[in-house]
Formats: sequence, structure tokens, C-alpha cells
Amino acid sequence: MDNKGLSLTGGPYWLVLVLVSSLLLCKNVASVPTCPRGAVNCEVPLGELFDRAVVLSDYLHKLSSEMFREFNKQYAQERRFITRAINGCHTSSIPTPEDKEQAQNMPHEDLLNLILRVLRSWNEPLYHLVTEVRAMREAPNDILSRAIEIEDRNKQLLEGMEKIINQVQHGVRRNEAPSPWLGLQFLQKADEDTRLFALYGLIHCLRRDSHKIDNYLKVLKCRIIYDSNC
Repeated sequence: MDNKGLSLTGGPYWLVLVLVSSLLLCKNVASVPTCPRGAVNCEVPLGELFDRAVVLSDYLHKLSSEMFREFNKQYAQERRFITRAINGCHTSSIPTPEDKEQAQNMPHEDLLNLILRVLRSWNEPLYHLVTEVRAMREAPNDILSRAIEIEDRNKQLLEGMEKIINQVQHGVRRNEAPSPWLGLQFLQKADEDTRLFALYGLIHCLRRDSHKIDNYLKVLKCRIIYDSNC
């Protein structure tokens, strides 16, 4: 067999090495963070911030849906919570669009304000949700681990929204108060059914709100980053 074409100094072998080296270089460049650790005055592009926020909101909704299904299976079905009326969520006092079309017609400053306020309104309830689930006897690890992660991811998403707002700025009201939550007294009741029903309602509301936030963020990303061409 003639091996002249596969020499290390020329021919196809050399071309293969060049192609592989180029691919590795592109891969390394793509993996470099937009803002290296320790960099000063480094601003992440707005499109990247929205990408991160949408990934986080998707994950939050996934976690909250999984936790709701698990909690319902473990505690609610036997007690028929699903057939009982659920009290209004504490965030129901915050006016929200009724559907996607209404969300698309809202000024993006109002949608940003809405997302920020809803996320802040969950800070206290999520802290107590984790505390109460941890204190439950034989609480399933799946429910507790998801509650802990949801609290952490909610904080991350809130930080991400603050960074987005730092770049958008215009018309965003940072000091708008979160919606008050009055559910702690029910979570700490001595009666087990009352406590479980309060947890059920809280997780139900969390799933609902995480779905809304995810939809609003996608509307904003399409409008601000892609000029509604998506």
C-alpha cells in the first residue's frame, strides 16, 4: 500500500490535523465565559441574560410541577384535597394578564415589574416551605430536595432579573412591594390535615406562578431581543 499521501508533513494527514486543531480552537473559544471570573465592569449581553433567565424559569416550573405531583400522590389524594376549594394564592392581588395575547400587549416595563414583584413575593413562602417540609415526619426526599432547589433557583432568577433590569432601566419600578403572604399561621397549625392542606395550596400556587413567569419571560425575550420576530 502506498503511504506517501499519509505523511506527517503533507497530504490528507496534514489536512486532518489542521481541521481537528481548528475545531478544538473553536470549541475552546466558545467555552470561554463572556465575563471571566474576577473581571471588573464586565457586562453580560442582554440576550445572554434572557437566555439564562428562560432556562432557569423553565427549570423552576419543571421542579414545581414535579413537586406538586409528588406531594399530591403522597398526601393529597387520600385526603381528597383536590376536590376541596383552594383559597386564592397570595400573589392573586398582583394583576396579571389573563392570556398570552394580553401579555404580548403589555408594555415590557410592566411585564418586567410584574415578574420582579411575583418573584420577590415568593421569597418568604419558599423559605417556610423548605422549613416545614424538612420538619415533616418521613417527608419524601424528592419533595424536600425539590423544595430546597426551588428556593435556590428562585433567588438566582431574581438576581438575573435584576441584571436584566439594570440594562433595560426605563420605567422599571424597583421598590414596588411584594404581595404579602399570610399563610405561615396555617403551615404551623397543630392539626396535620390543616398543615398539609396549607402546603398543598402553597405548592399549587407555586406551580401556577412559575408557569406564568416562564411565559412572560419568553414573551419579553421575543419582543426585546428578537423584535417580536419569533
